[in-house]
Amino acid sequence: MSKRKNTFTRFIEDVVDDTKDFVDDILDRAKDLETDVKDAVKDTVDDDEDAGSLHALEVALADLTAKVNRLAELQLASASTSASKRSSASSAAA
Repeated sequence: MSKRKNTFTRFIEDVVDDTKDFVDDILDRAKDLETDVKDAVKDTVDDDEDAGSLHALEVALADLTAKVNRLAELQLASASTSASKRSSASSAAA
């Protein structure tokens, strides 16, 4: 195994290479962070759009509930009217 000569230029070369590796690692992490931030912002915007859709769905559900309640009231009134007519008809027949 040959021994490496440690000269001043070799030292500078090692420092520059290590610095380059360090900067490359930092840039890779920055790119990852940038991608993660973009994804988070996109998810947040999508959630806001979903919130608008949810509000529209709640409004439609409230409208449908009101219609069902009105229909139930009409059916109950119709049943009451039919029952009172039957009651009147059976009283008159007796």
